[in-house]
Amino acid sequence: MLNSIITGTEISVSAFFICTAVSLLLGLGAAALSMYKSKYSRSFVVTLALLPAMVQLIIMLVNGNIGAGVAVAGAFGLIRFRSAPGSAKEISLVFLATAIGLATGMGYVVIAAVFFAVIAAFTLLLTLTGFGAGAADERELKITIPENLDYDGLFDDLFARYTRSAELERVKTTNMGTLYELSYKIVLKDAHGTKEFLDELRTRNGNLNIVCGKPVTKEAL
Repeated sequence: MLNSIITGTEISVSAFFICTAVSLLLGLGAAALSMYKSKYSRSFVVTLALLPAMVQLIIMLVNGNIGAGVAVAGAFGLIRFRSAPGSAKEISLVFLATAIGLATGMGYVVIAAVFFAVIAAFTLLLTLTGFGAGAADERELKITIPENLDYDGLFDDLFARYTRSAELERVKTTNMGTLYELSYKIVLKDAHGTKEFLDELRTRNGNLNIVCGKPVTKEAL
């Protein structure tokens, strides 16, 4: 069942079309997986859908030739370094599509299908359970204060009242050094009390700029 449908060095027409069909179907599955609860571009998902079939054809043409295999590896390296870097999820899906193409190119269509099913199920499970996500009430807070205010402990009482945790991550001078921008990572006690929290911060910092929002995921763009 898990054996290759390609026997010997010659590839039959039926084996070629079966491998190509499986590559395209699994490529569509990989593309759908990349679109699930994620930001994506149309060009990326189309490329992801076609990538397994293209890798499959290359592997079939190499057909055990070591020299050709080294040349193909070099070509993949050039494509990688001439492409814009993607997010960690995009890179993992490109590897998934490549692995599917390698398997189908060698005739292991059942292994390719089983491997894709396992990876897709595990990816969906991790996504649905929120694995690796921060707290739902976690926020990034930026407060601008005049340079004459001592920011050390300035908002501790407000943080104790409205947040479960608050950590000062960065202090930056702005406006030619006349202002400080304080960056905090906070976890709110109650997201519905954000307006009252910001109003009290405004009275403390002289009604200067305050920015409060969900933290930006630090992924390679």
